[in-house]
Amino acid sequence: MHLHSNKTSLLILGITAIVCSRVMLALFNDPEGPNLLIVLGFAIVLYAISLAAYLYGPSIKSSSKLFVAIIIQIIIASGLYLYLR
Repeated sequence: MHLHSNKTSLLILGITAIVCSRVMLALFNDPEGPNLLIVLGFAIVLYAISLAAYLYGPSIKSSSKLFVAIIIQIIIASGLYLYLR
């Protein structure tokens, strides 16, 4: 997958951060569901961590850096879910 723009990869990171945080918080047994503010707050934290890994990680191909950043988001969301469960 060849990305033509850096903005495309940043948009993909943002969308996956929102999806990961929404899924993680929806898995908790809360009858009201996840709060939108909490979902967006956690998505910002996920995005910031994965963006740092994307920008300052090892110099490899852009698609590989994006894949590593997405995997980091998934691992952090899964780990935090298991920790808070």
